[in-house]
Amino acid sequence: MVLFERDNEIYRDRDALREDYQPDELVGRDEELQTYQAALQPVINGEQPNNIFLYGKTGVGKTAATKYLLSHLREDAAQYDDIDLSVIFLNCDGLTSSYQIATRLVNSLRSEANQISTTGYPLASVYEMLWEDLDARGGTVLVVLDEIDHVNDDSILYQLPRARANGDLETAKIGLIGISNDFSFRDDLSPKVKSSLCEQEIHFPAYNAENLRAILEQRGDVAFHDDVLSDEVIPLCAAYGAKDAGDARQSIDLLMKAGDLARDEDTSVVTEEHVRRGRRALERGRIKEGINGLTEHGHLVLYALLTLDLDGEAPVRSRDVRPRYTRFAELANRDPLVPRRMRDHLSELAMLGIVSVSERNEGRRGGTYREYALDMDVELILSAMMETVELVGVHDSIASYVEDDDAEGSPTLEDFTEV
Repeated sequence: MVLFERDNEIYRDRDALREDYQPDELVGRDEELQTYQAALQPVINGEQPNNIFLYGKTGVGKTAATKYLLSHLREDAAQYDDIDLSVIFLNCDGLTSSYQIATRLVNSLRSEANQISTTGYPLASVYEMLWEDLDARGGTVLVVLDEIDHVNDDSILYQLPRARANGDLETAKIGLIGISNDFSFRDDLSPKVKSSLCEQEIHFPAYNAENLRAILEQRGDVAFHDDVLSDEVIPLCAAYGAKDAGDARQSIDLLMKAGDLARDEDTSVVTEEHVRRGRRALERGRIKEGINGLTEHGHLVLYALLTLDLDGEAPVRSRDVRPRYTRFAELANRDPLVPRRMRDHLSELAMLGIVSVSERNEGRRGGTYREYALDMDVELILSAMMETVELVGVHDSIASYVEDDDAEGSPTLEDFTEV
């Protein structure tokens, strides 16, 4: 008996909707690509490369633009006999120190038989090995550090851009490209690091619905058979994506989820209803995963912001979140974090797309500050953090939501202590 048979009625090439797919052309980022290309131009000219810092929310095309342009840069540089270009791409997720990054870079420049241990060396010794290996490689070396905001110390971010000026390198010309999802990361850098790393800054704003529609049409033409997508599918996916922080990855995932639902139901057309159901399923999974990954204090910060939002006080500054967060921490018998650590949790919530952040500038008197607001469905957030609600108690602002959930067997007001 055959259990699995190929099903190609919906998809022509489903892999075109996956994260690792690299399209032949990037759409929706013309201005950023032009600026980025100009920043990379010194490489083709045989000059010292610029240090470039890219920032913007998750899913706005920073990494895709980098891979796209560097792929073309390598091809074009190969036409010139006097350009020897190497690119080292390192994702910093899971790497928290300059030491870890430096050892990874050394090993990327060495053969398998000559790798160094990731522990046991003084940092200065690892840097010495790095400079020697870079000079041995020679030519132009571009080091890309994606998700650079995971690094807790900025030693490597100073050493790499300044290596040639400090006399550590003689033959190699090195350029650093840093990519960050955290808007506040560059603000926390020391002045000496900021002046070197952020030599060329490129901000990737959120995609709008028109940008997302162009991206989805490009992917959809490759991924789906002709006439499979009903007319409203791509505009609806784009509209949801623009509403959900302008994240292209979320929009593409939604299109794929809608296609999968249609395939699972053995229908020949992907419809608006598939998109709506797909969005609900993805949101539940994404919010639950993001919130479950937060620390206990991250939950308390989110609960404080959620209740302030429902009280009509958002967007709200971090200093105005703090009193309620502090009260919730006390109710949970936890020591409140210092203001800086509390703000770190707000930045993490923004990076996850659960909270939106906007910058305000009130000039010389008021200065520059950030305001935070909820950016997700209240019921979905509450369903993922009921343990925190149980620990702290039910705030008046969420009472109606808890009561509404009673019919589905969720905790009710009687289960908690009122705040």
